[in-house]
Amino acid sequence: MPKLLPLSSQSDAAIEALLDAAFGPDRHGRTAYAIRSGMRWLPRFSYAILRGDGEFAGLLQSWPVALIDEDKGTEIPLIMVGPVAVMPQWQQGGYGRMMMDRLVADADDMADAPLMMIGDPEYYGRFWGFSAESTGGWKAPGPVEMRRLLMRGVKQAPALPASSAGMLGPRQLHPAETGRPA
Repeated sequence: MPKLLPLSSQSDAAIEALLDAAFGPDRHGRTAYAIRSGMRWLPRFSYAILRGDGEFAGLLQSWPVALIDEDKGTEIPLIMVGPVAVMPQWQQGGYGRMMMDRLVADADDMADAPLMMIGDPEYYGRFWGFSAESTGGWKAPGPVEMRRLLMRGVKQAPALPASSAGMLGPRQLHPAETGRPA
């Protein structure tokens, strides 16, 4: 039986090795990395999944990002979901879906910002309600297919208006959010 744990239960080296196996060592050039540049993943919304034999099979990371409207000087907090990574030999085994189910449940209970991701709208929309309906005015610091720029509201955060616009980038965190002293 698979076991879901906090991602912090795994070493940085094991996390990097799994990401390299799932996406390749050239993954750092992707737009998602530019959006979350300089940020540390959010421990309460990031997970590791272990197989029944205890082997590290997959991970899901979530990141503090924002939609930044430079004209208005405002920042709308978001939680960026991804990567959702599973070792190639165990893909299609339900591990990614198990982690996404947990994330959505936890986000609905605890998140103070909507979820966003770059992903397949048919898959993430069908199972978890992600949509590109409110992201038409968003820009990313790199190439992205606009239909793949997705958002999902959460129970504890106000819904974003469909007219939201700006550039996606790292969120300006307060010391309480980083765990570092002010």
